Amino acid sequence: MTNHAVTLYSTTTCHFCVLAKKYFADKNISIQSKDVGVDTVARAEMVGKSGQMGVPVVEIDGQIIVGFQPDVFDQLLRA
Repeated sequence: MTNHAVTLYSTTTCHFCVLAKKYFADKNISIQSKDVGVDTVARAEMVGKSGQMGVPVVEIDGQIIVGFQPDVFDQLLRA
């Protein structure tokens, strides 16, 4: 796989955030992880990009995906 810019906006108590982290780890894809539960700047950034307060929000090469959607992740990571 090519190098991709991946940012994961998450919280420590979110089950789907844990699944997203595992998904990227299993594929050996390095991510920038931002805990929006404690980082108010990251939270504002996430809301500004996605319009959502729910997590996870994943950004892959500038594309915003709301929720844990491995099929969408796979598509974007193949590009």
